[in-house]
Amino acid sequence: MIFLTYFAQVILSTMKQEALYYTLALLKIEGIGDIMAKKLISHCGSAQEVFQCSAEQLKKIDGVGTILIKNLANKHVFHLAQKELEYITSENIQVSYFFDDDYPEKLKHCIDAPVLLFYTGTIDWQNQKIISIVGTRQITSYGIDFCKNFIADIAPYKPIIVSGFAYGVDIWAHQCAMDFGLQTIGVLAHGLNQIYPKTHKKYVSKMEQNGGFITEFWSNTNPDKENFVKRNRIVAGIAEATLVIESADKGGSLITAAIANDYNRDVFAVPGRSTDKYSQGCNMLIKTQQAHLITSASDMVYILNWEHDAVVENKKVIQKQLFVELSSDEQKIYEYLQKNGKQLLDVIALDCEMPIFKISSILLTMELKGVIKPLPGKLFEAI
Repeated sequence: MIFLTYFAQVILSTMKQEALYYTLALLKIEGIGDIMAKKLISHCGSAQEVFQCSAEQLKKIDGVGTILIKNLANKHVFHLAQKELEYITSENIQVSYFFDDDYPEKLKHCIDAPVLLFYTGTIDWQNQKIISIVGTRQITSYGIDFCKNFIADIAPYKPIIVSGFAYGVDIWAHQCAMDFGLQTIGVLAHGLNQIYPKTHKKYVSKMEQNGGFITEFWSNTNPDKENFVKRNRIVAGIAEATLVIESADKGGSLITAAIANDYNRDVFAVPGRSTDKYSQGCNMLIKTQQAHLITSASDMVYILNWEHDAVVENKKVIQKQLFVELSSDEQKIYEYLQKNGKQLLDVIALDCEMPIFKISSILLTMELKGVIKPLPGKLFEAI
């Protein structure tokens, strides 16, 4: 495990142990999942205050009834929380809290994202270029070659490569990422006190030096079947895009792709021959327009508009056209995009409090003036 100072152990990624203690306890209350926990904490101010809130106050929260209020009186959850807190501290586990700044930015936008993420390693959450790579555990030579070539070509953009640390596509994605000096993260379907599959223990040390492992599951949680399905939402939600390299017509990677689509993320699938068993899932995603067809890393770079990002990074500063006159609405939108980066058309309309039909017209005018740029997927950004 990565060594932490005593101070870091106490703070636990800006989250005090007391706050973590009450959050752990809250998550053990029967009837409280991630969505309800976030709703309760947002309403009451903290997990501790949830336990201190009166029944009358709690009843005002949508979805809270007498049974849930009764369950909040369960004192045994504090014993469970204390035990888990002791494990976290003794093993130098790092914790990312949904309401903290160090929580993965893209995952924070997912309604069912975990309240707590436990992790080990040297993960840098500041990197916003994140790709999840998934696929069959029975990877073929075709899939291996594509994985190697893709990561070699995408490496100059320095993305984080995320996968599930399983057999097949997952472990190849992690290994290739490390071979090219990229940060890589394994999303686990169990607690951090174990590694599954056991044969992958040999990769743990190098993974933690080049990224690490994250999970929402407490210690001693076994890799049960339902946990793999649950962790797929983290794989899909944490990334800007999900790449399916190979898949049969059924499997966990197709579930991850479906979740990524639900989160409005870009999904890419590698095409294959119609007779190949482990290309059927990818071909189906492409045929039903649930994924972009991808033949090389350049396809993803284009769709995600990373070419433009690379130009900006290399030039450091792009001079904007001087003396462009903007209306008050145009100025409002421009300042919004400068502050918030790439945004969807619907989000711009909502946050700038303008109707869609008006926003569309203004954005076109701003594009002609050269102050914004349209991107694939109905995204816009300031130049």
